[in-house]
Amino acid sequence: VIQECYVQNTAREYAKIYAAEAELLEGFGEVPEVIPIFLVHRPASNIPYATVEEELVGEFVKYSVRDGKEVSFLRRDSEAGQKCCTFQHWVYEKTSGSLLVTDLQGVGMKLTDVGIATLAKGYKGFKGNCSISFIEQFRALHQCNQYCEMLGLKSLRSTQQKQRKATSLKSKTLPNPSTVKKTVPKKAREARDFIPSEH
Repeated sequence: VIQECYVQNTAREYAKIYAAEAELLEGFGEVPEVIPIFLVHRPASNIPYATVEEELVGEFVKYSVRDGKEVSFLRRDSEAGQKCCTFQHWVYEKTSGSLLVTDLQGVGMKLTDVGIATLAKGYKGFKGNCSISFIEQFRALHQCNQYCEMLGLKSLRSTQQKQRKATSLKSKTLPNPSTVKKTVPKKAREARDFIPSEH
């Protein structure tokens, strides 16, 4: 219960900073808010600890799911869904890819019961409640939208494409001639140079 409060209130602090930046931009509009959650000690009760938060009235929507996948197909085109995606991207970029707020859900722009994924060693001493694989999935699945562009966030696709290109170039590099076995006669080596490799 303490961890749940810690995670949600940490996400709330990131959301406040995100809102402060976004609200300065013309045309950005309303910004998602992670509602606060409070820990209550009830010593006379059989269940001595409980959490209390604002009641959200209206249609409850999952804008992203706990396993790190992008906003659901039914909600990805909504303003709230796109702004939640942008919030995830913003946190990811601000923490240099070390932390991701995930499991974004709520009513309208009010979010609750969020999750946080961090790298294996945590981020600045903070460890979330979600697997590191959520970060990898987000990096692979996120598609920037107009709000990402308004905030000047860097595309995750271009970074991945550069990494893939560098990897494919390394795999196509020909072996160094000095690695060819010296027992092979020179003529045999020269003839072999003209035979297409199957590797």
